[in-house]
Amino acid sequence: MKKYAVILGISLAIFNTNAYGREQIRIVGSSTVFPFTTTVAENFGRMGKFRTPIVESTGTGGGIKLWCGGVGISHPDAVNASRAIKSSELDLCRQNGVTEIIELKIGYDGIAIAQSNQQKSFGLTTTELWLALAKTVPVNGQLVPNPYKTWNQINPNLPADKIEVFGPPPTSGTRDSFVELVMDKGCQKFPVVVKITDAAQRQGICQSMREDGAYIEAGENDNLIVRKLQSNPKALGIFGYSFLEENSNSLHGLAIDNVAPNFDTIAAGQYNIARPLYIYVKKKHFDIIPGLREFMLEYASDRATGDEGYLTEKGLVPLPTIDHQRQLNNIQQQKLYQP
Repeated sequence: MKKYAVILGISLAIFNTNAYGREQIRIVGSSTVFPFTTTVAENFGRMGKFRTPIVESTGTGGGIKLWCGGVGISHPDAVNASRAIKSSELDLCRQNGVTEIIELKIGYDGIAIAQSNQQKSFGLTTTELWLALAKTVPVNGQLVPNPYKTWNQINPNLPADKIEVFGPPPTSGTRDSFVELVMDKGCQKFPVVVKITDAAQRQGICQSMREDGAYIEAGENDNLIVRKLQSNPKALGIFGYSFLEENSNSLHGLAIDNVAPNFDTIAAGQYNIARPLYIYVKKKHFDIIPGLREFMLEYASDRATGDEGYLTEKGLVPLPTIDHQRQLNNIQQQKLYQP
């Protein structure tokens, strides 16, 4: 009888291992969304029923590539994204059997152009930002390699400081959003660019960042950019508003097109460089990963992402109440994402 009980125990252990495979939720993706998801994960773990999820900061693009790798316990369950998933990424998912996707829009975040509090603040326009960072710019009606070394060469009212901007790499969702909201818009002010009929050529001119040291890719870790600005006061940095909020004792955000980045201007849609944030999850993993359904319900709850949710203390700008309720309903009903 005792021998039978031991064999039964081993059999149950094997069954549980096969059924679940691992006991922790695994999430990859955006460095911007990382602190929000980490906060939800920690609160979820403290509830005691399930283990605290593992959250990795890999960048949006890199995270989605990992997440789209397949279905099953060897692949991440969810991915943080500081932009919407692309059609090309959805194609990759389908190729690997990831076909049932649920999207949760968690709220909004601005892209801050930040500087050390040791420096006097100044404002920029999206056009000035493009002229400072684009690889090729118009000079006397001709497109030439970017000649600007200091800000006052672009606009005499700007500081005479060297143009030095720390920002995210191409795999980052923040970089994608910055290109869309700043670079693509800034270049449209110049007829020599607008009149280019070849769409790919025009896109290349608008979106290509300079490679002569004025723009410095600082990796996927936004905290690294914060440290760079603290040690290099005249430099600027590009990262999510939540990081600016967390480091307001040492950094300030520059006004863009005469609007400063703050909670109110982002929520009101007045700050031009703002974007929604997302987390995507595999529906099939709800049945194989313990706690995944409950974790997503916690993320979508009023106490986490609502108007007075605990993520607002981390810098998340919440969705309007109706939109927030719609997102919660999507998770409750496990509504599949339809691009």
